[in-house]
Amino acid sequence: MPKTWASRRPEAIIVLEGSRQGVARIGRHFIDLVWRVGALSRFLVLVLLASGTSFRRFRLVVREVYFEGVQSLIIIVVSGLFVGMVLGLQGYETLQKYGAQESIGVLVALSLVRELGPVVAGLLFASRAGSAITAEIGLMKATEQITAMDMMAVSPMARVIAPRFWAGVISMPLLAALFSAMGVFGGYLVGVVLLGVDAGAFWSQMQAAVDFRYDVLNGVVKSFVFGIAVSAIATFEGFDAPPTAEGVSGATTRTVVSSALVILALDLVLTAFMLRQG
Repeated sequence: MPKTWASRRPEAIIVLEGSRQGVARIGRHFIDLVWRVGALSRFLVLVLLASGTSFRRFRLVVREVYFEGVQSLIIIVVSGLFVGMVLGLQGYETLQKYGAQESIGVLVALSLVRELGPVVAGLLFASRAGSAITAEIGLMKATEQITAMDMMAVSPMARVIAPRFWAGVISMPLLAALFSAMGVFGGYLVGVVLLGVDAGAFWSQMQAAVDFRYDVLNGVVKSFVFGIAVSAIATFEGFDAPPTAEGVSGATTRTVVSSALVILALDLVLTAFMLRQG
């Protein structure tokens, strides 16, 4: 016997309730995202206001540059070398079909300087240094060191947050440049040493094709913006983390995930803007 409207009504109500709960859940997540973006913006303003004290005691920034930048050199250099070698192999295989294997240096250099250098270096920096910053600040909060500074009239923003933020902003462009340089060297090893491409053609075509303003400077701008984004997210998540082991671990995870998504989104926006300007 077919079901009547009255017999189907409870099923319809259940479906509507489930849809309503799903929409409400999406709305809550969106409101929470907007709130966190606003809180991050306010946090960044407070960090900038407290930066004067940090620059007057610049040794704090230098110490954090060593922690965030120098200690990230190994992963940046090794990763850049292997990325450049892979680009050299793939590029040679493609260019050989058109008899343009001498242009392998141009392919490797432009790929690294414009895109892969800043983006991959930013992702590695967020994974290594960003997570370490969040965990360190979160543990300081969990062990009440931040509260103790407030009680002693020492500004945590000027003493803890701002030096780590500016160290990340300073370190990121330098690490991206080293990544690109090692990538070009890796492409040279594969193209010239391993595959026999003429060294003079490799370097001369690269020098002729790579423009300082349009390629190198745009890559530096990208890495600088990525450094601001990663440093702001890492310090904010650490300062906002609940003072528990679970809270610190969750904040560290959010730092890596959020930084990766923000880097990729900013790369799209910056690339579109730079192509229009070019």
